[in-house]
Amino acid sequence: MSLIDMSKTNIAIVIYLVGLALGAIFLDIWSAETSPKALLGIAWTTLFAIALFFAEKEKEEKKD
Repeated sequence: MSLIDMSKTNIAIVIYLVGLALGAIFLDIWSAETSPKALLGIAWTTLFAIALFFAEKEKEEKKD
């Protein structure tokens, strides 16, 4: 499967997972200490939810 054949939903999921992995490795988002860095994880998840919403909305519009 090439990158061109991937749906926008799959691309958003891959980008989200890569971002989570990078955040876990370099920013230590899931450390025991509560800090403003945790807000980055929340913001990243919010952007992911918005991207999925619009990708699915576009897919439904193309069906009709």
